[in-house]
Amino acid sequence: MIERVRAVLVTADDTMLVIRRTKPGIPEYWVLPGGGVEPGDESREAALHREIHEEVAGEADIIRLLHTMEGDDERQLFYLARIATWSFGDRTGPEFSAEGRGEYALEEVPLTLEGLDGIDLKPEEIAHVLRGAIGAGSLGVEASL
Repeated sequence: MIERVRAVLVTADDTMLVIRRTKPGIPEYWVLPGGGVEPGDESREAALHREIHEEVAGEADIIRLLHTMEGDDERQLFYLARIATWSFGDRTGPEFSAEGRGEYALEEVPLTLEGLDGIDLKPEEIAHVLRGAIGAGSLGVEASL
């Protein structure tokens, strides 16, 4: 089974970092930073730290596992994390130089219902989980400040 890790990266301004994906022929959409767990990764959390470093040239403090999605051959683990510094210009992930992958743009989106409603966050299941947690006031990033 393929495992992927992704992070809801919460900034000091209570925004979250998302990647706007633009590909020819399909409407733009947004994803959370992250990617596949590789054989050399010591743990899922280590894989997430590596992916955050590759995709946003940042370091994050992982707060907790937020949600797990499982399909026939893939498991995605979504973590809640705090991030203080990042530099999208210094990203190093191999996907950024691959031909035909489209564009990747890092954006900050308010971590509010209105902020989520303003983007097409994929997969829809994580957008639904975030809407529920924000609406209930149970996201839990406040306790980590």
